Amino acid sequence: MATRRTSEEPAFVLHRYDWSESSLILEVFTRHHGRIALVAKGVKKPTSQFRPVLLPLQPLLLSWGGDAEVRTLKAAQWQGGHVMPTGEALISGGYLNELLMRLLARDDPHAGLFDHFTLAVQLLAERGDAQQLILRAFELLLLRDTGLLPDLAHEGSTLAPLDDDRAYVLVPESGLRPAHGDDAHHLSGAQWLALQQALDSHDPLITTLRACAGAQQALQPQLRQLLHYHSGVRVFQTRQLMLDMQAIARPRTPSDLPQS
Repeated sequence: MATRRTSEEPAFVLHRYDWSESSLILEVFTRHHGRIALVAKGVKKPTSQFRPVLLPLQPLLLSWGGDAEVRTLKAAQWQGGHVMPTGEALISGGYLNELLMRLLARDDPHAGLFDHFTLAVQLLAERGDAQQLILRAFELLLLRDTGLLPDLAHEGSTLAPLDDDRAYVLVPESGLRPAHGDDAHHLSGAQWLALQQALDSHDPLITTLRACAGAQQALQPQLRQLLHYHSGVRVFQTRQLMLDMQAIARPRTPSDLPQS
């Protein structure tokens, strides 16, 4: 029986593991096949044609063969289109990679989400001033496309339509509920409805990004709680890296100095 082969599939490298002295296991996100694992044989050798190509946050065209859980990489080329994000945008892109690793099942195609990810990475490289809005918009789309985002137009327990002027909180177990006095973060019904309409639009990433403007400070902790709940982690590694870098860069005060 002939071995199945896939040629020039649009893809991104999400993560890489050492497999031997010269090879790597790659976790890649592909447009038509979802998240899959590939072995890149000899990629760590100085003469490998794969070595300068298999970089994160770069649009690639990958070819592979095999029917096992881990396929064998046969060819890789840079697709072009945008430069790699740098600085804090690079860490933000790594955070998106980590989300895909934790929330996408293997061999589960999400062609629309792949297109949103491609645009999000491009925007991170071009619009460093909009990083937080890009992250919030992609978080919403990822949760929606994986079936983990509750309906943002109705209360979770009663299915009653939202009141534009009332405040609501997103709860992982039950969806939206009316905010209580001790809820530190909440959005109005009108804001949640605007987000739902943006997600349902023809151009959801850009439209959702705009809908997040003015709501991101209250939206961020609620989405983070939802992502932690479904991923089973308390802190994402890339977020901890960002916090550590910010702590190093923060000017030291007299209270930070060791006491004699």
